Amino acid sequence: MEWRCAGLGWPEGRPVLRWAGGRRSDLPYGKEIGFRAVGERRCVGARGNPCPHRAVVPGRATQARCPECARLDRAFSVAADGVPDDPRTYRVYLAWFGPGLLKVGITAEERGAVRLLEQGAVAFCWLGRGPLMAARRTEELLRAALGVPDRVSYDKKRSVRTALPERGERARELAELHGRAVALDGWAETLERVAFEAVDHAAAFGLPGLRAATGVVRELVDGGTVAGRLVAAAGPDLYLEGSGSAGSAGSAEGAGDVFVVDARVLVGWELVRADAGAGVTVPVRVVPDGDGSGGGAGAEQEGLF
Repeated sequence: MEWRCAGLGWPEGRPVLRWAGGRRSDLPYGKEIGFRAVGERRCVGARGNPCPHRAVVPGRATQARCPECARLDRAFSVAADGVPDDPRTYRVYLAWFGPGLLKVGITAEERGAVRLLEQGAVAFCWLGRGPLMAARRTEELLRAALGVPDRVSYDKKRSVRTALPERGERARELAELHGRAVALDGWAETLERVAFEAVDHAAAFGLPGLRAATGVVRELVDGGTVAGRLVAAAGPDLYLEGSGSAGSAGSAEGAGDVFVVDARVLVGWELVRADAGAGVTVPVRVVPDGDGSGGGAGAEQEGLF
C-alpha cells in the first residue's frame, strides 16, 4: 500500500497527516515518528483531480504542483478572486503570530477556525461576516487604513513562537486593533461587524515551554529519513526532538535538539516507516542562535507511524 503525503491538517483542532486516498495519521504530542522518502516527488493535481502527467516537482517547492496544475488551481481560487459569485458566508479575521506581527484575511464561515490553525495563528479574532466580495473589499480597506498585511512569512512566524508574551497580552493587542478596525468608515454595507472575542491556539499547538529550533528541514530526498519525537505543531510546521543518531550535510540535529519539519515539503512524496531513532538524513537549514524559526510482513499496514 502506497502512502503518498497530502499534507498536514487540523480537524477538530488537532494535527493530523493526510494521505492520498483520504487516510489520516493522528499526531499526538509526545509520539515518536519516523519516515523515509521513496522515489520522486509527484504533482498532487488540482481541484481534486490527479495530475494527468504525474509530473515530478522540485523538492524545495512549498506547493507540490506542476505549472499546469498550479494554473488550474489558481484559476478557481477564492484568494485570486476566481469565484466572485461564491454564495457562502465569509468572515474577516485578524490573526496574531507574535508582538506586532498580525495579518488580516478572510475565510469561509463554515470552516470555522481551521484556516487560522492552518496558518499557525497563535491567537485571532473575528472582525465581520457577510458575502464574499463584501468581505474582500473590507479586507482591503483594513490593510490600507491600518497598515496590516494580508500575509506573514513562515520564517517570521517561526522566529517568535518560542518567546511569546502572556495570553492576556496577546488578547490586548488583538483587542486594540479590533477596536480601530470596527470604528473605521467605509466598511461594505452588507458586512456585519462582529464583537471582539480572542481565540488562543498556543495550547493546541503545544507551544508552552517549546525550545527554540536549531534547524528547518528544507526538502526530502530519495532514501532520506526524518525521525524524532513530536513536541509541538503550528500551521504546517512539525516540531520534532531529535535523537542525534544520524545527520546530513547542513544538519543541526543532535540529541535533544528541536528541529522543524515544514509539512508542505512532504506533500507529493511516498513515505515509508523508519525507526524513530533513524535521525535526519535530509537537507536541513541551520537556524542561527536566538532565532526560533527556526505492521508485520504480509499484514496490511493501518498507519504509517
